[in-house]
Amino acid sequence: MLSCEYVVVSIDGDYAHLQRTDAYEEELKLVARALLPDTIREGTKLKYEFLQYTIIE
Repeated sequence: MLSCEYVVVSIDGDYAHLQRTDAYEEELKLVARALLPDTIREGTKLKYEFLQYTIIE
């Protein structure tokens, strides 16, 4: 199963722009905020695993 880490670069209304921490050359990923934890802010680190995003420290 795919497992990777992201950082929230920006929040634009109902969407967040995520950047993979291990592949900076890739484009930003646009994700609906409904799929992300409620408490995200710009700079929040997320882990994507088993089709879910969770906040990591």
